[in-house]
Amino acid sequence: MTFLFLSWRDIKNPKRGGAEVYTHELIKRLVLKGHRVVHFSPKAGNLGRREILDGVLYLRQGNVISVIFHAAFFYLSHRHRFSCVVDQCNTHQFFTPFYVGKAKRLFLIHQLTREIWHVQAGWPLSVIGRICESSWLRLHRKDFTVTVSQSTKDDLLAVGFDRERVFIAPNGIAHEAAPFESLSAKAEPPYFVYMGRYARYKGIDDSIRALALLKKAFSEARLVLLGKPDDKYIEEILSPLCSGLHLSIGKEEGCDVFVRGFVDEGTKFDIIGRARALLFPSMREGWGIIVTEASVSGTPAIVYDSPGCRDAVDMGRAGYLCRSNSAEELSELMGKTISDGEDYQAMRRTAWGFSRQFTYERTLQEFEAAIAKMCGAV
Repeated sequence: MTFLFLSWRDIKNPKRGGAEVYTHELIKRLVLKGHRVVHFSPKAGNLGRREILDGVLYLRQGNVISVIFHAAFFYLSHRHRFSCVVDQCNTHQFFTPFYVGKAKRLFLIHQLTREIWHVQAGWPLSVIGRICESSWLRLHRKDFTVTVSQSTKDDLLAVGFDRERVFIAPNGIAHEAAPFESLSAKAEPPYFVYMGRYARYKGIDDSIRALALLKKAFSEARLVLLGKPDDKYIEEILSPLCSGLHLSIGKEEGCDVFVRGFVDEGTKFDIIGRARALLFPSMREGWGIIVTEASVSGTPAIVYDSPGCRDAVDMGRAGYLCRSNSAEELSELMGKTISDGEDYQAMRRTAWGFSRQFTYERTLQEFEAAIAKMCGAV
């Protein structure tokens, strides 16, 4: 088959995230299976208009708005070459129902945006987005659809999607799991890790508030922030917060909140592996792939009871699930990872075991199963 994937970002975009990693890992495996894949997205930075990466032809044109029209023109000009068009929705979508026949159309979505509109976007975009999201999604309610978690599938069914046409192709990780007995020992004094983008809905502020509460009982505990720093966010949001809580924040290792920044994969897994727990109090995710990466390193996650996050910890069976979604409960669970020795070790092993099933080979298998169902329905 020849696939056309449409997305607002690609794997080389400076703002790429878990969705872009998922897509690239999937499509490069489609190529290895003998399929042909073209990925169409906006231009970004100094990236070229055309590039072949891992056998995938990457095409870039326009910006996040104009790319919708460029993609439509490109497809209509070459429509006889493509077996399937994958419209990947990550807030942004390409409105393929208006120009791609239903038999060739597949909808790929990681998460709904919902309450994030009001937290992340300014007025009036927040109101427009929140009101229009369900209507935009309903354009695809009869399409064959692939998503990454049961939480997102449930959200789609609530909007009116056909249960028999929504498939789950879960996230995978490329990191190979080491035997549990050979995993890194936990560091002393204990530290916790947050990894991800600096965005309000991701819960970095609650992680810091929880640390302040924890330090009343465990004064040497620290928080390490991994990921590309957003200096403006740190200066305007996190630094004043830390100051008010009497915490130090900075790029020096001795700080209460240590801004470690971007690190290579080996260093990332070393830091995560020695941490007491990963903190991921996000309001909403497609899955929360960092939770699985931490778990396979023997570090359970503490997450909020929110879509995607609850799936990544198996509803609290393979990680710690906050029920009240508050800094107070986050801090309480952080304390348990330090003081509840046997229970903590049991949770580590359970999280490690649960995480091992999530491979990109499984992602490919489930995606191909959805395509087979789609082709069989034609």
